[in-house]
Amino acid sequence: MFGQRTIDPSPGTHYRSERVSTVNGQYFFATREGTLEGPYFTRVDAEREIAFYVRRMNQANDIIESRSF
Repeated sequence: MFGQRTIDPSPGTHYRSERVSTVNGQYFFATREGTLEGPYFTRVDAEREIAFYVRRMNQANDIIESRSF
């Protein structure tokens, strides 16, 4: 997928991949920012945290954009 987020300096290619991975029976998810978040006990927990993470990032971007005026 080729695109640009509002915080990206230039357009780039983003490849869709599985965000949730398992390491030693614990679940983690990868972010576009290159971090690995976790561990979580179940895949359901990790997927729920992905939704929370995306919401927090969107809220942070909204705050940054509102202060730039």
